Amino acid sequence: MALLPILTYPDPRLHTVARPVQAVDARIRGLIADLLETMYDANGIGLAATQVDVHERLIVIDISEERNQPLVLINPEIVWASDDTQLGDEGCLSVPGIYDGVERARSIKVRALDGEGQSRELAAEGMLAVCIQHEMDHLLGKVFVEYLSPLKRNRIKNKMLKARRDTERV
Repeated sequence: MALLPILTYPDPRLHTVARPVQAVDARIRGLIADLLETMYDANGIGLAATQVDVHERLIVIDISEERNQPLVLINPEIVWASDDTQLGDEGCLSVPGIYDGVERARSIKVRALDGEGQSRELAAEGMLAVCIQHEMDHLLGKVFVEYLSPLKRNRIKNKMLKARRDTERV
């Protein structure tokens, strides 16, 4: 297992659309382990492969307080979403320190392969539904700040670029 570097907004690689995983093999299982280790180390609750510059349709999530209930979704697709939505503050490991309101479906059903390559369907609501939708956006090359106004998005972009410059000077 290895910690992977997380891309930060506005890195253009975050806008790459991920391709489907062709086979759940040793390479993918290793990537799953690395994604989980990276997510836990960064105190995140979800991480998409896109965020570590691997452009394949793979996400890991763990919203449990004990941090011991990892969920792996390979080639996920939302097969149903409620019309009922909720507005909640979201953050992202690729946009550190930024939180803002995003409207998401309150309940969803998602179909995906698990870490063993078995097809499964999962109903999710609340925080889990929000997290799945957020991470699936990454697979489409979308970062949550794109739901915000152009003014807010530009301020966040400038803040991230300044932070990157400040880090590079040190």
